[in-house]
Amino acid sequence: MTKADLVEIVAQQADMTKKDVEQLIEIIFDSIVDSLNNGEKIELRGFGSFRVRHRNARKGRNPKTGEPVDIPAKRVAYFKPGKDLKDMVNR
Repeated sequence: MTKADLVEIVAQQADMTKKDVEQLIEIIFDSIVDSLNNGEKIELRGFGSFRVRHRNARKGRNPKTGEPVDIPAKRVAYFKPGKDLKDMVNR
């Protein structure tokens, strides 16, 4: 499913215009990104949670040449599904 598909479905079910739904979805996504950038955890009960993890710097290899490559430390967003979501997916 793409964001356009999501906009279409929500617009139909909520009886809203696609433009309004698209703005709403953008606000939600921007809020999630802003919270993660501020180091906050986002928890959506029954769905799951978004968090940021820190990955340390490490050595890697260029798969094409086999030469060693330094991979810098970085922050990575990850999603952990909630129990209800797991149960719905595994029905």
